[in-house]
Amino acid sequence: MKMLKARLIDEAMRAREAAYCPYSGFAVGAALLTKSGKVYLGANIENASYTPTVCAERVAFFKAVSEGERDFEAIAIAGAKRGEEPQGLFPPCGVCRQVMAEFCDGDFKVIIADGGEGTALNLAEILPYGFGKDNLTDK
Repeated sequence: MKMLKARLIDEAMRAREAAYCPYSGFAVGAALLTKSGKVYLGANIENASYTPTVCAERVAFFKAVSEGERDFEAIAIAGAKRGEEPQGLFPPCGVCRQVMAEFCDGDFKVIIADGGEGTALNLAEILPYGFGKDNLTDK
């Protein structure tokens, strides 16, 4: 797991370089690993009216899903002010967690660049009462 974390964090850091963040100055990169071993990168893309802004995690997921991927193993997220290194925990927002829940089980790994070796959490830990397709079925 240690090598996987380091590799994905490096990829997320590289993805940060493509962030378009002229308003917040907060650059975020994400590296999404599929179960087949392919990695999809995403960077946050801001907009002057804010609501159309898209987080790096969703960019990575949407790229992967639009190419037919549906099975995911882990995602690494690296976020900090542009020019600064990530420090401390920077978990994905609620919307990104909900997108993850659409495609991933509770044991999906969420790796957060934290200035050290990275912190790995399960999706179930960061979204304990998520809403998913099971909530929509008749019981």
